[in-house]
Amino acid sequence: MQMSQLVFKSLREPPSEAEAKSHKLLLRGAYIRRLASGVYSYLPLGMKVLSKVSQIVREEFDRTGAQEILLPALHPIEIWEATGRAAKMVDVLMHVETKGGSFVLGPTHEEAVIEAVKQDLSSYRDLPATVYQIQTKFRDEPRSRFGLMRTREFIMADGYSFDVDQEGMRASYKKIYEAYNRIFSRIGVPFEPVEADSGAIGGDVNHEFMSPADIGEDHYAKCLSCDYRANIEAAKRQVAIASEARDFKGLPEITFHYTPEAPGVEVAVRAISALGVPLTEADMLKCLVAKDETGSLFMLLVPGDREVRVPSGLSMLTDEEFKEFPFLYKGFIGPMGAQDNGVKVIADFSVAAKRVFATGGNKDGYHVSGAVLDRDFIVDEFRSLVAVRDGDSCPNCGGRLTLVRAVEIGHTFQLGLTYSNLLSQASFTGSDGELYPYFMGCYGIGVTRLIAVIAEHFSDERGLCWPTSVAPYEVVVVPLGAGRSLEVERTAQSIYDQLLDVGIETLIDDRRLSAGVSLADCELIGVPYEIIVGTKSLAEGSVEVKLRRDDSVTKVQVGDVVSFMTEQLRGSK
Repeated sequence: MQMSQLVFKSLREPPSEAEAKSHKLLLRGAYIRRLASGVYSYLPLGMKVLSKVSQIVREEFDRTGAQEILLPALHPIEIWEATGRAAKMVDVLMHVETKGGSFVLGPTHEEAVIEAVKQDLSSYRDLPATVYQIQTKFRDEPRSRFGLMRTREFIMADGYSFDVDQEGMRASYKKIYEAYNRIFSRIGVPFEPVEADSGAIGGDVNHEFMSPADIGEDHYAKCLSCDYRANIEAAKRQVAIASEARDFKGLPEITFHYTPEAPGVEVAVRAISALGVPLTEADMLKCLVAKDETGSLFMLLVPGDREVRVPSGLSMLTDEEFKEFPFLYKGFIGPMGAQDNGVKVIADFSVAAKRVFATGGNKDGYHVSGAVLDRDFIVDEFRSLVAVRDGDSCPNCGGRLTLVRAVEIGHTFQLGLTYSNLLSQASFTGSDGELYPYFMGCYGIGVTRLIAVIAEHFSDERGLCWPTSVAPYEVVVVPLGAGRSLEVERTAQSIYDQLLDVGIETLIDDRRLSAGVSLADCELIGVPYEIIVGTKSLAEGSVEVKLRRDDSVTKVQVGDVVSFMTEQLRGSK
């Protein structure tokens, strides 16, 4: 491709709204252009990178035996209501009213894929089967930012497996899990698979594929002594709990304290300490009230110096919802007598380790100290509720956990019967003639987000430095001073033609710009190899081959350029 014909105009400065490095460089290098907040067009260079990434995904999905399909982006609202996700995902669903009825623009395709394949996978003889697509998704993202990192319209590769039983589902899951590892390894982006929370998708076993990055809005916990890895929403810590003891001798009595201006842990600690009962935030019991989809109430207990991780299926009460329950005094809630009001109490394991706390007094303007587990309040269930932090103990080996800032680039789920139990059509006829539900898995890779992650990792202050596997072109030929030297122009054109003849994807800058502008543009767009043709090197019968990644330069004789580049590119994709 000749750069004079390429739809390309570089920007010297990025638009003011660009914050992330990848966002700035993809805009400056004419890979993408903003149409609206969270909505981007892909220009020719961007489309070539998108195609390369998509092709790697296709090849690895195909290698597992999965088959490509294409599902509609427009979904009847009824199929989302059937699974309850129209309500569960109401904050991100984009609704479309048409003459044909009410629709949503699909943010994911579990319901739609079942409708698509149910007739073709109607018998146990048809299973197992895995299908996938590379499709545009839509989510009404309230905080679209960082360019392609968080958008309202994006492209995802999503796969769905169908099996007769749990064992088959696990085998299908393993194949795609291994394919994910190959995909990200081929692209060259750093990544780690971590245990994760299923969120709105559902299911039990699932993994996120996280790429460490300073721009990341997620974190995962990583043990420094073993292979434990888990997303911050799923990570657990080891807590030393003494053997159960119901002897309350020597423990303080529960005491009420008037603290009218102290709704909250930090101010409560100061207020109670000022009354002669010295406390730290770890001595406080933080009590948070949540509800499930049926409206049942749950009280979550964690030490006051820790953040709570709300379990899946629960949501915190809003200010308006608090008004419906007069026994809940916001800012002064305690666990004492919670069960008498129909509230189930769930506590972090560390509550059992400490046992004695100060907490809300269940009376406006009051806290208590000396509240003792099993004497003054009862816990119905212990779970890991605390969000882990640096220095916590690994739940597997007891080693030290550290938090890694990262971006999620893929997610795999063992759905099991999550959708099959909700949709009667998600079933097959077994060998005995009876109907059985599918055991399903689903798998997603954010293709367009992945482009941004690659750009974050493979760039410098001058521009992008694409890995060869996904670069828009493998080589760019840069004739310096072509307008002043016929030899430079002819040599550059000859090298360009020869590289094309042997199948090397090559760009040539034939725009006859100044050397500084031409080289700056080539460095900005990040083609892996630059072949620089100039009068000085040609006087020696050679050209300079520059590796964009590390700026190393090799002088190569003009007649050897094709063989040299062929050798350099061999095995690099």
